[in-house]
Amino acid sequence: MKKVSNPPTAASLPPEGPYEIDGTTEPQRVRDEQVRFAEFVDRFHSEAESILRLGAGQKEMRIVLHLVTSHFDGKLVTTSSLAAASGMSYGTALRTIDAMTGRGMIVRRERTASGRSHSLHPSSDLLRCWREFAFRGEKLIKTALLDDPPPRANRSRSEDALLLPPPAVLTSKLQLGKGLRVLVHSDPTFMAMLNLKRQFEMILGTSIESRALSIDRLREELIRNSERAVSMYDIVAVDLPWIGEMAEEGRLLPLDRLLEDSDFDQSDIYSDALASSCWKGRQYGVPIMVSGELLVYRTDLLAEAGLAPPQTTDELLEVARALHQPAAGRAGIAWNGGRGTALGHTFLMLMAAFGQPVLDLPRTDEGFDYAAAEGAFLRPMFDSEAAARTAEFLLSLRDVAPDDVLRMTWYDRAKAYAEGRTAMAYSHSLLAPVYELDRSSPAYRTTGYAAHPTFAESRPIVPMGGYSLAIPSNISARRVDAVWQALQAITTASAAKIYMTNGSLASPRRSVSLDPEVAALSPMIATVDQMEAQGYLKMWPRAPLPGIAEIIAIAGEEFHDMLLQKQSRAEATRAAQRRAVDALARVRPQV
Repeated sequence: MKKVSNPPTAASLPPEGPYEIDGTTEPQRVRDEQVRFAEFVDRFHSEAESILRLGAGQKEMRIVLHLVTSHFDGKLVTTSSLAAASGMSYGTALRTIDAMTGRGMIVRRERTASGRSHSLHPSSDLLRCWREFAFRGEKLIKTALLDDPPPRANRSRSEDALLLPPPAVLTSKLQLGKGLRVLVHSDPTFMAMLNLKRQFEMILGTSIESRALSIDRLREELIRNSERAVSMYDIVAVDLPWIGEMAEEGRLLPLDRLLEDSDFDQSDIYSDALASSCWKGRQYGVPIMVSGELLVYRTDLLAEAGLAPPQTTDELLEVARALHQPAAGRAGIAWNGGRGTALGHTFLMLMAAFGQPVLDLPRTDEGFDYAAAEGAFLRPMFDSEAAARTAEFLLSLRDVAPDDVLRMTWYDRAKAYAEGRTAMAYSHSLLAPVYELDRSSPAYRTTGYAAHPTFAESRPIVPMGGYSLAIPSNISARRVDAVWQALQAITTASAAKIYMTNGSLASPRRSVSLDPEVAALSPMIATVDQMEAQGYLKMWPRAPLPGIAEIIAIAGEEFHDMLLQKQSRAEATRAAQRRAVDALARVRPQV
């Protein structure tokens, strides 16, 4: 077991922000930093005018402030309301608004079909300039008031060039009777979307109705909805491993024509995420969230014990045993042990760490090729040596896990780690807000991240999870074009950034991770991005193939019985193999 005297510590993290992990209610709105900065500028400007008796030298500033704050808060702005907020006489305000519109700072959008009524919005150029102003303004405030001036080299425009602007309104309102209807998963990214509902309603020009479900209920509702004559939803969230099955069964609309006819940018989406949203050469979804399953560990506890972060499965067990102190209320490591889907995911992820996917996929230099998996390649691998080692590893992990591990799911293990009830955890990066945004957590600012410890000389692996947004195949044809516009708007890099700054820490786009404001949220963001660049972040552990969801459930049932000592390791692997072969025989004719 390796030992070090000074293991790395996590960097400074932002203040706590409220959000929900599960449920269908709308969470409390988080005040965006951009809004807070605008409110500060507004108050500062008012005080300067009042105390210094300033004239109208910056007469357009109040117009900009009102437009920007209203945009972020999703409030409608009319010519009259903007003129009133400007502090000018009505005539002067109208002339100023017209001049700013002519300079491309303000967008006028029709409110009614007659075209006689308009709403006013900040243009994309104004939002870009505002973002740069806010970013530089924050630096100036720190320099002037905190007596901690940043190095002059940090004031270059190279960093500013990486700043992503807030998403601007569509130039025309979407014509969607009864609004946009969305079915999502109840995780932090989608909860952030709910936080921002009013803003996106303003951006799209239509109301949004969202329903958020747990993973198993989401899959059931996707299937149920596809059997209706007409879809209840316009946009649905699809777990990446389900794409092949959903596409093969005709539940999703191919997006190729829509992509060809648009200028939607997919260039900086993680390659495995984009590829896993395809099936047989056709695109069925646009990634909205990508999460890496990492090993998270308490840097302070490892430092006290003089231990280094584990890199192999043997080292992980040694570290977990050293830090396992049940008498003190602390386990060595937490993981998904709940029966069915939860434990099934754990088994597939750990089996990847032992160098083998659950299906007999063709091997490549980078891992395994699930795109070429047809016919004989669909043979399950529960009868392999890697599966046997994975089962034995699970039995060893059970001895250093919390007492309730066999009931734990994704949120439970992150919460146990956040509360200090476990020294380490296998945890998806999307759930990092549970401990990284909670100042009361003992893991706050004391969390390190690593790829899955692997067996022997196996290549480091960070199993990829995440969701794509798709359009149901049974959607009303007259809604498709407008829905596609909405789907594009909520999956851009700018949209991903505001999800990140409102409670999510998972994005599928490299440009978002490079944004200096996003990167400052958590050291985990740069870690995941670096792991993707190194080729560690991979989808093959849960290949998006027909039948994979049933295989996951089978593993989660048979090995749960093993962990409950209802059957032996050998009995569990034999039963899982037999059931998986039968399950894939039912889908093989379709492949």
